[in-house]
Amino acid sequence: MLQENSIKLSSSYAVASKVKDYSQLMKFNLTFMVVFSSVVGYLLVPGVEFNLVKVLLLFAGGLLVSGSANTINQIWEKNTDKLMARTAPRPLPSGRMTEGEAIGIAVITGLAGTFIMAYCFNWLSAVLSLASLIIYGFVYTPWKKWNSLAVLVGAIPGALPPLIGWAAGSNSISEDGWSLFAIQFLWQFPHFWAIAWIAHKDYTRAGFKLLPANGEPNRFTALQAATYALLLIPAGVAPYLLKITGGISAIVAILAGLFFLYRAINLYRKNDVPAARKLMFGSYIYLTVIQLAQLLDKV
Repeated sequence: MLQENSIKLSSSYAVASKVKDYSQLMKFNLTFMVVFSSVVGYLLVPGVEFNLVKVLLLFAGGLLVSGSANTINQIWEKNTDKLMARTAPRPLPSGRMTEGEAIGIAVITGLAGTFIMAYCFNWLSAVLSLASLIIYGFVYTPWKKWNSLAVLVGAIPGALPPLIGWAAGSNSISEDGWSLFAIQFLWQFPHFWAIAWIAHKDYTRAGFKLLPANGEPNRFTALQAATYALLLIPAGVAPYLLKITGGISAIVAILAGLFFLYRAINLYRKNDVPAARKLMFGSYIYLTVIQLAQLLDKV
């Protein structure tokens, strides 16, 4: 009896450990926020009403495609991940998972997610999803070692989810969908530069070039972040001007944009890691607040 219980506990632990590894490989915590923005884009389409089944299918499709892209990213970077304290415990650099297994996961999840988007929604959203996966996994990821333009390249797949959601709901790419893309595109720069500032030593050790100009965390980088944060204020009002959302969401976007800009200016003033960390958390607050406001104030 004791031996049977021991075997059951051992099996349960092995399963739980494998699930945790898959979650780390596909970065489910990060992916959730990305997929949420695609749901927002979908629900903002005129005439689209909340349908739990459709939302869950969109969520599943986005989760699988994003998870595949993140897996490809970690396959590329399995050796450099060993050099960084933050990423060394991941399944591939730690040796808990083979590269072959990771490739299998990337292929299966990528195909499954693209199929869901094509079959349950439309081919346009499936093509955009696949494009996002390819740009992130095969263009942005290796580019990180070449120069800081990688952030610009990475901002494209990072901003595609709301446009994918819009395409899923409307089967078209209009200026309305592009306005949602623009917000998330501009948001990427201060968000990611804040992360790169915080992890600068680790990234430098791994050979990643992610900060602008000379690649140092300095006032020029902070000024660049503040510039994009400033551009977010008019961009955040665009959905209202296009009559996607109401006036309340426009006011919220302006106030949230001013808050985000303040965080970026604070980084310029203080020029240190604590200020960069505040900007990073501020970026999460900004995007969450304006997307919820857009949903609640849909025209």
